[in-house]
Amino acid sequence: MSGKTTSHKHTQERPTMNKFTAIFERDGDWWIGYVEELPGANTQGRTLPEARENLKDAVEMIIEANRELTRLEIGSDAIREELLVAT
Repeated sequence: MSGKTTSHKHTQERPTMNKFTAIFERDGDWWIGYVEELPGANTQGRTLPEARENLKDAVEMIIEANRELTRLEIGSDAIREELLVAT
């Protein structure tokens, strides 16, 4: 050992970025948005930018809720690993 000390900075884990297909349609005075690949991820907004932000929030909530439900239901011998898929 050289006697040098190494400084370790605390780093926050970066969120995983995912790519989804968002569909937006006008419905009267509202914009309706949903995600093609994620059933249940849908929202609305008075403006298109508002609908976009609301849809991002909906996707985040659905993914987090699904993770929590899975954690509660899986057995202790289950293997949990990252799966990368190119589409």
